[in-house]
Amino acid sequence: IVCLEDAQVDLKAAPAKIGSRRLSFGRPELLMEVLGVEPGSVTPFGLIAAGRMGHHWGLGMLANGGDCADCNSGDAADRVALMTPIAGHIIGAAYDLTAVGPYTRRASDTRAIDLDRADNVRSVTVAILKWRDDLARERRRKAGRITVDYGAYYSHRSQDKDIPASYVATSQPAAITPQQSMARGYRADAADVWIRAVFPYGRIEAEAAVMWATIDQASLIPGVMLRDPLKSRQIGAALESDLHTANDMFGGGLDGGYASGDRAPGFGAYPPASTGAGAAGELEGPQANPPYDRRVDNFRFHPDYRVDRILFREIIGSVTDAVYVRPHARLRLFQIGPGALTASIAAVAAWAVQPASTPNNKNALGIEIDPTLTYRHKDGFACALEHAVLLPGAAFDNPSQHLSARTAQVFRVRMIFAF
Repeated sequence: IVCLEDAQVDLKAAPAKIGSRRLSFGRPELLMEVLGVEPGSVTPFGLIAAGRMGHHWGLGMLANGGDCADCNSGDAADRVALMTPIAGHIIGAAYDLTAVGPYTRRASDTRAIDLDRADNVRSVTVAILKWRDDLARERRRKAGRITVDYGAYYSHRSQDKDIPASYVATSQPAAITPQQSMARGYRADAADVWIRAVFPYGRIEAEAAVMWATIDQASLIPGVMLRDPLKSRQIGAALESDLHTANDMFGGGLDGGYASGDRAPGFGAYPPASTGAGAAGELEGPQANPPYDRRVDNFRFHPDYRVDRILFREIIGSVTDAVYVRPHARLRLFQIGPGALTASIAAVAAWAVQPASTPNNKNALGIEIDPTLTYRHKDGFACALEHAVLLPGAAFDNPSQHLSARTAQVFRVRMIFAF
């Protein structure tokens, strides 16, 4: 959603620019013009959207649309949403069918139907944000003005029942029937705040989120009930900064992030559906083991939120149960017509929040160096030569076998054409 205030819009593709326009409640035709939607898509109360749509928020730390050049798992939502501009802000509300299934087939075998509607996962979200598009921010930056965008949302998710046989591995294949549906009582809430400041020579952007959840019945075995609920409280935050010279010849900054951890063995980036406990020394494992361990507190960054090339991306799978700092710098070596050759480097130092999650029960995860050489053309073509070296910390040593973790490297060549 674009155009709050100070956005310039050329409605008729004429050379002259239209001045700043403020959207206000009761003027939906302006929202319709700016968004480019057909008549009838906008009501007197705002814009209504329905269907499957990309889902992205803030830095993409928690909800990521997967629009980066090497993203692999962008989020989408089956959603009905209402958005309306009020006092220079966008107010939004959405209802999502977050998960549906499992399915069974009709006798005619022509189409599948939902086995039990009570096992569907539903989400309700309300949000407020102040946001300007890329053109408006660039215009204000060239004018020497500071642009501050921000937003916040609250989301509630619930699931009444569940069918564990549809996803838990069994020794013999189990037929999925309505009789295997069991009470779950899942309720989860998330609150997220985001802020971005763009000024003539740089950008600072931050996002923070907290999530809490309760599962009244965490058993994965129909007919076997647990007495106590499973609970969760997860906290995550990320910071990005980029400062550069007036001609953008040189730039750099300092990034950082935090993801709360859990004391169970293993990082819990992709925990398996299991009824057992993880073993000490494992890299991955379940974060809960009811009735003994009834908490899951590790926050997981979205896997498409990239901060490195080896440690979190390839070994752990996501930023979770960790804190990191990431200084970075870049230098434009020379301009080649409409393209430029740039050299950049980043260093990522990371520590585990809960040392019990690591294979060696230590905090130091390691230091990674990521140099890059990139040629980028203004028409969307880019070619990058990437290298990474991970110097693992004591967290990955194996003292029982008298083994130390060894250095890891990766080389990657990427060619991109964006349009």
